[in-house]
Amino acid sequence: MSRVAIVGSCITRDLWPVRGEAVEGLLYVSRTSLPSLFSAPVGGFRPAAKPPGGLRQHQHRALVADLNKTALARLVAFRPTHLILDFIDERFDLLSVGGAVATRSWELEASGYLAQRAFRAARPIPRLSGACERMWLDAAAEFAALVRATPLRDARLILHSARWAETRQAPDGTRRPLADVEVLPGEPADIGAHNALLARYEAAFLRLMPPMSVVEAPQARVADEAHQWGLSPFHYGPDYYAAIWRGLEDLGVSAAPASPSVPAA
Repeated sequence: MSRVAIVGSCITRDLWPVRGEAVEGLLYVSRTSLPSLFSAPVGGFRPAAKPPGGLRQHQHRALVADLNKTALARLVAFRPTHLILDFIDERFDLLSVGGAVATRSWELEASGYLAQRAFRAARPIPRLSGACERMWLDAAAEFAALVRATPLRDARLILHSARWAETRQAPDGTRRPLADVEVLPGEPADIGAHNALLARYEAAFLRLMPPMSVVEAPQARVADEAHQWGLSPFHYGPDYYAAIWRGLEDLGVSAAPASPSVPAA
């Protein structure tokens, strides 16, 4: 039976609940970025005992992991048989916080943590900037080195290649362009620019990493207006998830992970 770790987003994690499978036994690292994963912890950050700002437990765990930099240690200790990466969460701006880097996710904005003293001198690093891309490429090389130097080298490495949907589909099958998308509320996003960035990220990552398998379903990248989590460029229709799942099954990913439940990083 497979033991699956995901470093990515809901487009991969949702393959299990969309199919009606439980997600227990998966290690899921989300709401982060490669530069943030390899950063020092945010100095002076103090997490609340209970999730603030209306966050759910899993959202808060992912946020705290990004700020305290605990995800990589969990990932290596998990010793997955399959390590799946997707880069859809690589859409958020980064924050330079003293000697650390953090992901400016919706969860961070909602948490109220930005009011802590630790973030008073935080400086934004726009995702589409050249500086952010250089940081990401450096971190991608670090990730490749980590894989080669740890038990992660024994995992089947899989890139779930994805893009923002440019088309939306209604329940009656009608399709029209997807417009007015945002990364964070009130912050419009350029689908084309983000998709071009994802293409560069993936190409560079595949060059740096040990051999990886790629699963993708480009013809099915259509936003589903009836998706259980709502309309989003990353919430696709059933055909998409079915196609990706078939690709993962061909690579030995089983429907029910064999290991005990592991908290999301």
